[in-house]
Amino acid sequence: MILSELGKTIKQLRQQKGISQETLAQQCGISRATLSKLENGYIANISIVTINQILCFLGYEIDIKPTNPFRTN
Repeated sequence: MILSELGKTIKQLRQQKGISQETLAQQCGISRATLSKLENGYIANISIVTINQILCFLGYEIDIKPTNPFRTN
């Protein structure tokens, strides 16, 4: 998933749960501005730990499936 798509999904989940940007940001230890940038696709670099904190607060978790693009069959 592209980071901008993830940001849109986070925004949608947050709004569905009736949580403000300020509340979510405070709970996750980031600024409201950072969360806004993430939700609107304007942030290029955010840690997986922060993404995980946001999703956990919203009741979701990250499912990472490792891939090897250099693997030959």
